[in-house]
Amino acid sequence: MQKKILSLSIILAVGLLLAECTSKSHEKTGERKKQPKLVVGIVVDQMRYDFLYRYWNKYGKGGFKRLLREGYLCANTNINYVPTYTGPGHTAIYTGTTPSVNGIVANEWFDRETGKSVYCVSDEKYNTVGSLSKKEGQMSPENMLSSTITDELRLSDNFGSKVIGISLKDRAAILPAGHSANAAYWYDGKTGNWVTSTYYMDSLPAWVSKFNAQRQPVKFLNQKWETILPLNQYTESTKDNSEFEEPYKGETLPVFPYDLWKISANGYDLIRETPFGDTYTKNFMEEAIKQEKMGKGDFTDFIAVNLASTDYVGHRFGPNSVEIEDTYIRLDKDIEELLDFLDDYIGKDKVLVFLTADHGVVQNPGYLKSKGLPGGFFNESYIKDTLAETLKKTYHCDSLISDYENQQVYLNEKLLRDKNIPLKEISMRITDLVKTYPGVASAISSSDLGTKSYTEGQFSLVQRGFYEQRSGDVAIVLKPGWIAGGPRGTTHGSGYPYDTHIPLIFYGWKIKPGTTNAAVSVTDIAPTLAAFLQIQPPSGCTGKPIVELVH
Repeated sequence: MQKKILSLSIILAVGLLLAECTSKSHEKTGERKKQPKLVVGIVVDQMRYDFLYRYWNKYGKGGFKRLLREGYLCANTNINYVPTYTGPGHTAIYTGTTPSVNGIVANEWFDRETGKSVYCVSDEKYNTVGSLSKKEGQMSPENMLSSTITDELRLSDNFGSKVIGISLKDRAAILPAGHSANAAYWYDGKTGNWVTSTYYMDSLPAWVSKFNAQRQPVKFLNQKWETILPLNQYTESTKDNSEFEEPYKGETLPVFPYDLWKISANGYDLIRETPFGDTYTKNFMEEAIKQEKMGKGDFTDFIAVNLASTDYVGHRFGPNSVEIEDTYIRLDKDIEELLDFLDDYIGKDKVLVFLTADHGVVQNPGYLKSKGLPGGFFNESYIKDTLAETLKKTYHCDSLISDYENQQVYLNEKLLRDKNIPLKEISMRITDLVKTYPGVASAISSSDLGTKSYTEGQFSLVQRGFYEQRSGDVAIVLKPGWIAGGPRGTTHGSGYPYDTHIPLIFYGWKIKPGTTNAAVSVTDIAPTLAAFLQIQPPSGCTGKPIVELVH
């Protein structure tokens, strides 16, 4: 009997202990986690994944290497739509969804109602603040159809947090900052000033005016751009003077050193196409954090910065140039300085940093062909002229094509209705025709994109980049290594790995060092941030949190 009583007592004691542990466990998991004081989003424009390692021996210990050593790398991160451009790229990162939902289908697209191209952030309801350049500030995020993670952060604390977007490019400052940002600032190449729009404010803060008064662009451009290392050490690149590089306007050869003030002709826009544009952006970003006391208040603040010079330099000189290598070596130093600044200003344990890219870049097709690799230049004028002539012969009328943009054919739908020409019929005729053109891999009609579901391959990327009211009637997919234009410089926009495979590193607050090769999409960044911050993901979000980070 005593043994039974003892056993019963033990069972009851264990039960009470388990109940207490369970209760404490529920209490613990029920608590809201502490948030970082500041989130810093860094998007390096046109940065392919391999640039993390291509210049590894030239990087210092405190920039990219520090991020990789102390942060968490998602090594298999890809963009999951086309076209892979700046506007859609930044929007996908911050909305957590693709153009098919957020509506930013390109940097600009054809508007059937007005018959004109629409720039993704253009908005004539607003005016420039900080410059006399009229159109520079006629901008807003209103074409973006869903909220951003920065909007959701503001909503979560009754707009107590501060959100600021910064870039040399207007669209790369405006779209990440969201609809409810405190500010977005971009560069006016005519004046050398950081400017904004009356969408955000009626006059520049005093600190911005004071920063503009320093005239840093003059200092950067009033020097020669010389390689930071001896030229013979740039062994990861082709020779300095390459036939596949586009010289600066007015220059005959793409050769170091560059006399920037002479090339700029006393203007300020050239800073974009030098590594000093990124340094200037970093300087302004640090000033914004300090002057706005970001990370020092009661709520989590968020600063979204785009380092855009890598894109400008990359377009002109290509990814295999000494110019782009020198730009990345200097960028590594800028990132080191930024991380050191954040250490001193707020501390690594209070700041959550992520670094990624809006798209990658392809090698110049001429260079590829010189090495026996596939690639070529697609003649867009030829396709427009040939299509127009063929359709005229078939349907006996002109102007059936309204526009050709972003490798998409926009048909004159009003004229089709007037002439009783079925849209599906003419679209199929066009897809069959363009498939025969040099450099074209395939084509697909809007009818198929709207009625069929594609889960893999290039058509799935096209479908996720398709928004009916803004996209064309036929989308063309080029072969790997092919681009429109040429013969110098390069571009991006395709659904191939050189354009879609991008870096993604999380660093700082609660981030343990590590690496995953699990498949991650660019649209997973925003819901991962939402999970960290314990807030709602953006309104149109289709991505998923990266479980290796937030489990």
